[in-house]
Amino acid sequence: MITYYSAYDNDPPGSRAIAHPNARHSQAGGTGTYADPLTLASDPREIAVGTLVYVPTVQKYFVMEDDCESCIAEWGDGRVPHLDLFMPNGNDSSVTACQHQLTPEGRVTVELNPPPGRTVSSTPLYSGGRCFSG
Repeated sequence: MITYYSAYDNDPPGSRAIAHPNARHSQAGGTGTYADPLTLASDPREIAVGTLVYVPTVQKYFVMEDDCESCIAEWGDGRVPHLDLFMPNGNDSSVTACQHQLTPEGRVTVELNPPPGRTVSSTPLYSGGRCFSG
């Protein structure tokens, strides 16, 4: 399962704090390139901290560097894979609609430890009230 989060619904709310600030970034962020992947949150038992992930549905690289409470519960209850992808520029409630719009139904195939060179979209996931459209 893939979901999205932003500073607006982070813990603590309004912050870009992450659970593992030494993985790549000191706080949630990134641009989605191989050199500067976006933050992702999950259960560190599911995906090791520092692991690079490519998500083809949004054409961006992500790095595991934050914890996700629902991801941890789902992995612990039945090994349900769940990645919560960070959406920069979302500091108010309007980002929530974009998060829901981009959340796919069911499972999504992602690539763990991808090589450089995958197609990367330069379009932000969310910016100025606009949601990524592919």
